Amino acid sequence: MNEAARKIAAVAPAEQHYREAPNNIEAEQALLGAILMNNDAYYRVSDFLKPIHLYEPLHRKIFEVAGDIIRMGKIANPVTVKTFLPADEKVGDITVSQYLASLVTGAVTIINAEDYGRAIYDLAIRRALITIGEDVVNIAYDAPLDMPPQAQIEDTERRLFELAENGRYDGGFQAFNDAVALAIDMAAVAKERDGGLSGISTGIHSLDSKMGGLQRSDLIVLAGRPGMGKTSLATNIAYNIAAAYEGEVQPDGSMKAKNGGVVGFYSLEMSSEQLATRIISEQTEVSSSKIRRGDINDADFEKLVACSMMMQKVPLFIDQTGGISIAQLSARARRLKRQRGLDVLVVDYVQLMTGSGKSNENRVQEITQITTGLKALGKELNVPIIALSQLSRAVESREDKRPQLSDLRESGSIEQDADVVLFVFREEYYVKNMEPRDIHDPKYPEWEALFDKVKGTADVIIAKQRHGPTGTVKLAFQSEFTRFADLADPSFTQYEEH
Repeated sequence: MNEAARKIAAVAPAEQHYREAPNNIEAEQALLGAILMNNDAYYRVSDFLKPIHLYEPLHRKIFEVAGDIIRMGKIANPVTVKTFLPADEKVGDITVSQYLASLVTGAVTIINAEDYGRAIYDLAIRRALITIGEDVVNIAYDAPLDMPPQAQIEDTERRLFELAENGRYDGGFQAFNDAVALAIDMAAVAKERDGGLSGISTGIHSLDSKMGGLQRSDLIVLAGRPGMGKTSLATNIAYNIAAAYEGEVQPDGSMKAKNGGVVGFYSLEMSSEQLATRIISEQTEVSSSKIRRGDINDADFEKLVACSMMMQKVPLFIDQTGGISIAQLSARARRLKRQRGLDVLVVDYVQLMTGSGKSNENRVQEITQITTGLKALGKELNVPIIALSQLSRAVESREDKRPQLSDLRESGSIEQDADVVLFVFREEYYVKNMEPRDIHDPKYPEWEALFDKVKGTADVIIAKQRHGPTGTVKLAFQSEFTRFADLADPSFTQYEEH
């Protein structure tokens, strides 16, 4: 081995232990010089660049002080800024005052300030990625009792998603003409979308006409007593949206829903097979009880096969994990959006979820944490979330069984956090239980007339809607097919033989 090779071999191990975090001191100096020379440069970067994004601690302090001075309406220059910096601090062989003067001397023009700001910001994002990676390694090695592997995965996914969403230059104030352009674009999209809705169509026209579809980032609470059909309605809506999905390629290569959407369904109560059976029954008009028993003829079986072939292309994804926490749900939703896309999320139902806090929290606090988390998730992912909820037994003790907002179970936060509250109410369910035992009872004809009036119908009560009217929508309900539809809806005949 020659002398040069020996020197390289001797130095290499030491070099392997030293890796400097990504940074560009020269870009920071150029940007700070531009700001101190012309304060308008600060406003070109202040909406996305913060002091923490600069690598050099002294540069952070200079940027912070300069920003404070500029926001107070004063001039930030080497003379005014040095007052707020340690007078005895040295930068190499020169004083802070001399360093500030040198920054201005080597300043770039204000035109280049934004480009330098973006370069500095991108390097800060890379350093944040390194920090997350180091934390993953260190925590995995330490194996702390309060953070099992699954919790660490969820926390890491959350941090990465936040970094992906926040690691952009957009945001801040918009000019009014930009806001107007966005409003016109939204109207144009609504005009092109089936039904002319601003939101995502539920596939039930009478409900859409009251709600304008499902609005992005809204938390929609769908509540009802057991037996009212809230899971059936949620399943109907979820499938309608997924079946209507029509994607459109964006300039950046990503897919955006032109009609319908990709749906994520958290089924905490039923298995995915039970949910699929309900959807097949609804679409084919073959009773779900017959499907489970295998009591079907050849014609019905052909309908099931035709339906299943069509359903294989539908972007409806089911998670059947029981007792899922809000943290787990959020992590999986982020993953689904990243991998497959996501336009609507359904949770069946809130009371079967668990919070992510301490185990000694009471149930009201836990439900509050869950609903607050769902609302935040809807805003984060920019998708509507349909969250099913049970109602308290107080409904059963009243003569008028129609639900009210006060019946929402276990927490007022459900009503508070929700943008829309829908109640499913089937009078048929209660009238049927009132049937006189004796057909010769004088009250029987009166009961029969009332039952005929309410049979096969259901009310969806819009009890709260932030951006629209409240009221009641009357729908048709076929219990044997677990299907809600408009009262005169001929659209469920696609599998019939002609």
